[in-house]
Amino acid sequence: MLLPNQTMAPLLILLLFLCLGSLRPTASADEQFSFNGFTGANLILDGMATVTPNGLLQLSNATSQLKGHAFFPAPLQFHNGTAAMRSFSTAFVIGIIGAYEQLSSHGMAFVVSKTTNFTAALPGQFLGLVGSANNGNASNHLFAVEFDTILNSEFDDMSGNHVGIDVNGLHSVAADNAGYYDDGAAGAFRNMSLVDRKPMQVWVDFDGQTMQVNVTMAPLQVPRPNKPLLSTTVNLSSVIDGTAYVGFSSSSGILFCRHYVLGWSFRMDGAAPPLNVSSLPAMPVTFPKPRSRTLEIVLPIASALLVFAAAAAAFVLMRRRRMFAELKEDWETTYGPHRFSYKDLFHATDGFSDARLLGIGGFGRVYRGSLPKSKSAEIAVKKVAHGSRQGMREFVAEVVTIGRLRHRNLVQLLGYCRRKGELLLVYDYMPNGSLDKHLYDQTKMVLSWGQRFRIIKGVASGMLYLHEDWEKVVLHRDIKASNVLLDADMNARLGDFGLARLYDHGTDPHTTHVVGTMGYLAPELGHTGKASKASDVFAFGAFMLEVACGRKPVVQDASDNHLVLVDWVLDQWRAGKVTAAVDPRLGGDFVEHEASLVLRLGLLCSHPLPGARPTTRQVAQYLDGDLKLPELSPTYQSFNMLALMQDQGFDPYVMSYPMTSITAGTMSQMSDLSGGR
Repeated sequence: MLLPNQTMAPLLILLLFLCLGSLRPTASADEQFSFNGFTGANLILDGMATVTPNGLLQLSNATSQLKGHAFFPAPLQFHNGTAAMRSFSTAFVIGIIGAYEQLSSHGMAFVVSKTTNFTAALPGQFLGLVGSANNGNASNHLFAVEFDTILNSEFDDMSGNHVGIDVNGLHSVAADNAGYYDDGAAGAFRNMSLVDRKPMQVWVDFDGQTMQVNVTMAPLQVPRPNKPLLSTTVNLSSVIDGTAYVGFSSSSGILFCRHYVLGWSFRMDGAAPPLNVSSLPAMPVTFPKPRSRTLEIVLPIASALLVFAAAAAAFVLMRRRRMFAELKEDWETTYGPHRFSYKDLFHATDGFSDARLLGIGGFGRVYRGSLPKSKSAEIAVKKVAHGSRQGMREFVAEVVTIGRLRHRNLVQLLGYCRRKGELLLVYDYMPNGSLDKHLYDQTKMVLSWGQRFRIIKGVASGMLYLHEDWEKVVLHRDIKASNVLLDADMNARLGDFGLARLYDHGTDPHTTHVVGTMGYLAPELGHTGKASKASDVFAFGAFMLEVACGRKPVVQDASDNHLVLVDWVLDQWRAGKVTAAVDPRLGGDFVEHEASLVLRLGLLCSHPLPGARPTTRQVAQYLDGDLKLPELSPTYQSFNMLALMQDQGFDPYVMSYPMTSITAGTMSQMSDLSGGR
């Protein structure tokens, strides 16, 4: 017979064992979570990412060219004990607020990553995920679903409002325009705008057995559709090995934009817990509240009692309105997001003060400006005179179309404004100014050969995008050093599309006006007046020689003789010492085979016969080393550019002003987009 103490001892030991067992964390606690708002949430945050006082996870703010990340703090086990991948599911609610309605900076992404360290990743179009050097590398061990609001041709994006599935880089393995299939309308597809400032819900599901990824989205109040937006097979076994982190990444561009996550749930080996939509924090209010009806009644009565004050206020208001008066017609409502108010531009440039003046060109003045803090952008504003409304609608349409160009080597045209006899064009501001100042201003540091070669390749890349890779063909018609601007990192941006012409692929341009700058004009323009890709290539050839030699295309010597750079470089080539033409300020510090390539390619692009010049794509391939540059033809032995230009009808008097932009029309011929720098 057991004593009482002997009876109790085994029971106490059993209870203690059960209690200790209940204190151990379970696997499901580590592999399932749900955030209906993020107040007090334990997350890994970096960059611009923060949790707002009302519980929003904010990934980006009004600061340009930065990135932000937010990750669940514990790594998750994506493989079982064997090599088999585990299934996972996640649901989240996101929202994007840009500076302008229907216009945003870059997008955001849901991320599964081996690491939370993204210090080497770039902002802007890279979404804070990768850099230009490692984009697409298998060593990234990265899976992402991107919500991108800008079309980037370098990643083969399909549109400026798309959802994509990414593996180790920004070239999506599957993508589609943002939207959902409406179960209540027989599965009809409904478009969604990622930048309409409204929250949207997203579901991402991965089946570890079939390797199938499904991405579904819908407006916040719409139930989950049965048909996913994206469905594709991705072998994540080779991408995610062992453990990985889950979270979000975002980056900002030149335009103000904020990216928010309102709620988030995740689960391994099962469906993600549903979010409580009614308890999610609200996104910031971005539109002004309607005026009170009572206020509209009271104000007239109060005005009657304060008639003298009202009269004074009306006088001030009328004077102010005249100061900021704009020309605006009904058809311009179509281009609303691209139109700036004169008032904003006036304040951004301190009233177009001389202290803000960047330069004076043949068609107007250019000012540096700073948009209000809410837009957080440095801009350049060009004031162009226009004395006629003839063709203005077509002109503005082309300005807005050119504003849709997106390339890292092009200056972004943000929009326009019309006021009285002025047209104002708004561009991205380039802090290092135009290239010609760095080539000829003796007070500036000499550009190294490496910088010059990178600038030449950058302009070639931008020209290829204009000629072949965009939806239309864009003839720049004024490629020269003064129209190439340098950003903060001394990267080349081809700008000033004031003389540009657009036409559809497979058709011919119709313009017959000779426009451009002497020294860069192809000889055939003297009698045909018809711009083409070949005439742009000719100008680029003169530009390459100018950058490599540090000399203008046409100069006048002490004896009042005209010297053409192409002829001089030809003389060096004929003498078998073409690299002797390289800018002497480099002191011989250059890569000889690169310099020889640039000079010989410059001569080839300057060939008097348009058909003998390389195509824009061939130019880029020669510079990248993908094609071998052919030897120059024997026809160059007797070639003299100065004599040829005069023979083709270019006035020798004009030749004495080699750097002057010339046009055959004025701003009244708006279809020519005259407005060179």
